[in-house]
Formats: sequence, C-alpha cells, structure tokens
Amino acid sequence: MASQIVKTPAVGTPLIRLRQNFHSRRTIDSQHSRGSCACRLSASHSEITTTDKALRGAAAAFLSFSLFTCQPASADLNRFEAAAGGEFGVGTAAQFGEAELRGKDFSGQDLRRSNFTSADARNASFKGAKLQGAYFIKAVTANANFEDADLSDVLFDRAVLNGANLKNANLSRTIFTRTDFGGANITGADFTNALVDKSQQIAMCRYADGVNAETGVDTRTSLGCGSRRKFREASPSSSEGPQVTESQKKDFVKSMPVYRQ
Repeated sequence: MASQIVKTPAVGTPLIRLRQNFHSRRTIDSQHSRGSCACRLSASHSEITTTDKALRGAAAAFLSFSLFTCQPASADLNRFEAAAGGEFGVGTAAQFGEAELRGKDFSGQDLRRSNFTSADARNASFKGAKLQGAYFIKAVTANANFEDADLSDVLFDRAVLNGANLKNANLSRTIFTRTDFGGANITGADFTNALVDKSQQIAMCRYADGVNAETGVDTRTSLGCGSRRKFREASPSSSEGPQVTESQKKDFVKSMPVYRQ
C-alpha cells in the first residue's frame, strides 16, 4: 500500500498569524495616537504662542497710548508748583542761576533769597543791597562790590570772592565753605557766627581790621582772631611788640646776684 503523505495544517500557525496581526495593529494604533497627541500638543503650543503674542502686542499698544496721550503722574504737582510760583520768582527771590552778570549794577536793590548759583558776577556792584538768604553757590564774584551790603544767612559754597569789596558788609551766619577770599577787602566786615574755612580765617586774621558801622562788631573779634596786642606780644622779637625801657633794664641788672667784686 503506497504510503501517502498527508499535510496536516499546523495548529500554531493561525494563532501566530493572529498574534502578529494584533501586534501590528497595536503598533499602528500607538503610532497614530502618538501622532494625534503630537498634533494636539503642537496645536496647543501654537495657540499659546499666538495668545502670548497678542497679549504682548496689546500691552505695547496700551503703553504707547499712555505715553503719548496720558499726562505724567506729576502733572498735578507741577501745576500746583507753577501756581505757587516755586521758591524763586516770588517777591524779592529773583532767579539769576548761571546768568551772565558781569559789571551789572544791583546797588541798593532788595534781592533777599535770590539765586545766583553759578552766575558770573565779576565786577558787579551789590553796594548796599539786601541779599539775606541768597544763594551764591559756585558763583564767580571776583572784584564785585559788596560794600555796606547785608549778606547775612547767605550760602557762598565754593564761590570766588577774590578781590571783592566786603567793606562794612554784614556777613552774620553766612556759610563760606571752600570759598576763596584772596585779596578781598574785609575792613569793618561782620563775620559773627559765619562758617569760614580755617585756612581762610588765618589768612584774613593777618590783615583784618575795623568795626562794622551797622552792627558795631569788631571784624577781628567776629573772625575769632586773637587780639592784636596778644599777637604782637607773642612775638618778642617783633619791633611792633612792647619794648623794654632803659630803667627796666637797669632794674633787671641790679636784681642780678654779684658773683665777683
């Protein structure tokens, strides 16, 4: 009997194919879901980016509108100060800051609390002027005439007073920090309670003289200088100091003990 080879279907083959189909479908679904998630994330990111850009644009537009159409926060304060007139420009408080005042004549004028900060007032005349509480910060007043002027409570910080005429001026309580008095005429000037640099005080005490006609204060006393008599006595070799008379010399010789006959 001839043997026949009967091909029996493999039992595991359909199962294997079914499993492979299942895995392939799962892989496809997973890739599809990942792609859809990535698309959704990309769309969300683009939406956020678009929204952020829109917000930024709106903020920039609002800021530009505010800058060009809205008044600054200090507008009300500025209007109030303008209405009040500020510190200067009211009454006697004139404004001469950084002004060119060479040779100007302010004689006898009432300029209390006026501002002369950084002004060039060389050779200007303030003779007999009222300048109480004025500002001469960094002012150049070389060779200016302040004779008989009231300069009490004035601020002369870093000012130039070289060659200025301060004869009989009232300088009470005035501040002269880092101010140069080189060659200034201070005869009869009243420096009572004024703030003067020590180096300038020493220099002026060498030639200070006179009494203020208005206040009756001695210039040397107001500057804190030593008395002229004490100054001269402090230098025994000075010819201006007190001299020993001949009788005093003889009395001194007589008072010495005799060692030899």
